[in-house]
Amino acid sequence: MATGLTYTRKTTSPEATKQLASTLAPYLHEGDVIVLSGDLGAGKTQFVQGVAAGLGVRDQVTSPTFNILLEYPGGALPLYHFDLYRLEDPDELEDIGYFETIDGDGASFVEWGEKFPSSLPYGYLEISITVDDDGNRQVLAQSFGDRARQLLFVWAKDSKSRLMKAAGCNG
Repeated sequence: MATGLTYTRKTTSPEATKQLASTLAPYLHEGDVIVLSGDLGAGKTQFVQGVAAGLGVRDQVTSPTFNILLEYPGGALPLYHFDLYRLEDPDELEDIGYFETIDGDGASFVEWGEKFPSSLPYGYLEISITVDDDGNRQVLAQSFGDRARQLLFVWAKDSKSRLMKAAGCNG
């Protein structure tokens, strides 16, 4: 259940999506989990690329589809990027060190985390990205749990994020 905060922003280019994501980076703490949802090609990896740039990661950030987990330790905070698309069973999460990683020393970004809802932590920030017919992206950020609520609140107050409270949501 969401804890009351939902914000949204439309981006009109991959660069704008990355810019939005980079504004989240300064507010991330170790143990933060961000679940990224959206169709293939919606911009989930672009979002992680923006966060990585904001953290000062110099490595090239790519989709972890075939690796399942890619680690970027070189920034202000370690960045862990999961892609659970190819996993079929929640038991496979144990094999990849999922639980140890999301409880660890960095921020974890989990693509396709909605495949295993019972394996999501108590608190996480969900970023849903949808693409319209013109290629514009609608980025919807929703908090689950107290830490995610705090994270979304401070991120939304950052004027560079240009996040807007989603219609019909309170908090």
